Amino acid sequence: MRKMQTQFGQWGSQDQLFEKLENQKQVLLKDPLIQKALNNHERVTTEMVEQGLIQLFEYQKEQHNCEKCPGLAACPNMMQGYQPELTTRHGYFDLSYHPCHLKVKEVERAKQRERMKSLYMPREIFEASFESIEFDESRENGIAAAAEFAASVKPGQDPMGLYLYGPFGVGKTYIVGAMANLLMKREIETYTVYAPDFFTEMKNSIGNGTFQEKLNDVKNAKVLILDDIGAETMSPWIRDEVLGSILQHRMFEKLPTVFTSNYHYDDLEKHLMYSDKSGIEELKALRIMERIRYYTKLITVEGRNRRKNS
Repeated sequence: MRKMQTQFGQWGSQDQLFEKLENQKQVLLKDPLIQKALNNHERVTTEMVEQGLIQLFEYQKEQHNCEKCPGLAACPNMMQGYQPELTTRHGYFDLSYHPCHLKVKEVERAKQRERMKSLYMPREIFEASFESIEFDESRENGIAAAAEFAASVKPGQDPMGLYLYGPFGVGKTYIVGAMANLLMKREIETYTVYAPDFFTEMKNSIGNGTFQEKLNDVKNAKVLILDDIGAETMSPWIRDEVLGSILQHRMFEKLPTVFTSNYHYDDLEKHLMYSDKSGIEELKALRIMERIRYYTKLITVEGRNRRKNS
């Protein structure tokens, strides 16, 4: 009981308490932020103000937090990344919240990341852009073809993709990274996968029951980018049940596929023919290559080895 009395004693008398509250209210109502908010509403009555003091105090505090914004991660508002808006409801003040510009940007970036999926790809492809690509004449045709494709491709209407062929280190992966980022800005979902690791993952996924789910994700991507096709260890199962299944589905659904490879068409065909267990299977390789040749445009990417000189 003494503790309660002591606590009340710290507050002072009831008259002092009311006086403090009245002073705080007057300071609140003189705040230009509050005056502006009240002026935006018609027919504001004394009763509305008295009944809405809690909402007005909260509005003041949160809006001042926004004026001194410390960044989204350190946002002190009750709902991080959200700004209050003073509204009226049934003749009384109320608060509604909407995302601030930083929150909107964060949500948009999350959506963009969702549109640009990848497996086993280097981090730098997420920062690639056609503006940042080092230009030289030997890569001019490849860069131009990739940019034109990314700017004009129509998944579901035209299945035509690209086949970027060139030696090690000339920047094919960076070019398709720039392509994926431009497609992301166009709100076109891309799935970029490093082919050798992807095919190994597909083999391992049979044991954990995720094979069909992963295969469907790649099959149905609006634009699929298979990086470094031909660098994998080939087997009949990979060729026919994985790669063949993907290309067959995408052909029927008119979904374009982009390849990068150190192999020309003819060399990739030889690679697809041979496996350690089955030897030479020419017909099955030809079936795969027919889909790749017919539904891609061959683009040669030349230049110096940037990995060697970096």
